[in-house]
Amino acid sequence: MSNLAETAPNTLKVIDCSLRLCVIPLSVATIWLTVTNQQDNSIYGKIDYSNLTGLKYMVYISGISAGYALVAVVASWVRCVVNKAWLFFVSDQVIAYLMVTSGAAVLEILYLAYKGDRGVTWSEACASYGKFCSRLNLALALHALALSCFLLLALISAYRVFSMFHPPLPSKDLGEEDRAS
Repeated sequence: MSNLAETAPNTLKVIDCSLRLCVIPLSVATIWLTVTNQQDNSIYGKIDYSNLTGLKYMVYISGISAGYALVAVVASWVRCVVNKAWLFFVSDQVIAYLMVTSGAAVLEILYLAYKGDRGVTWSEACASYGKFCSRLNLALALHALALSCFLLLALISAYRVFSMFHPPLPSKDLGEEDRAS
């Protein structure tokens, strides 16, 4: 039984590092696809990522998540006096939430690009910029995969933090302990 207890943290550490290492190429690919995405239309002109604030936001967040994942992989293998479980727990949560918000911003852009908004006379941009939209779809899919990795990392780091504490005693047991002393 003790062998299983010793193996579980190492397995969890390998899964943790593997997920963090997966985030790096996914985020870099998201950045590359987004930054190099441009298309010229003879009627409407040129569009690129810098025209849309939501895309710039996704690029920034992808860069932050890749950088954090790299630092976290290195830090997870370096022994130090300070317990890193709380730091990873909070950081993983923050990065996951930032990735959700940037993904939602790009999803809104894609929705408007495909559907338009007739109420404010916006037409469907993807009819004129098909290549731009398809590359943006791919970038969003890669961003969603990186987000999935961070959601799993958030669960793992939460498990690590909260497994350090003993479960609370049921109220019935608390009453018996008070009477005994």
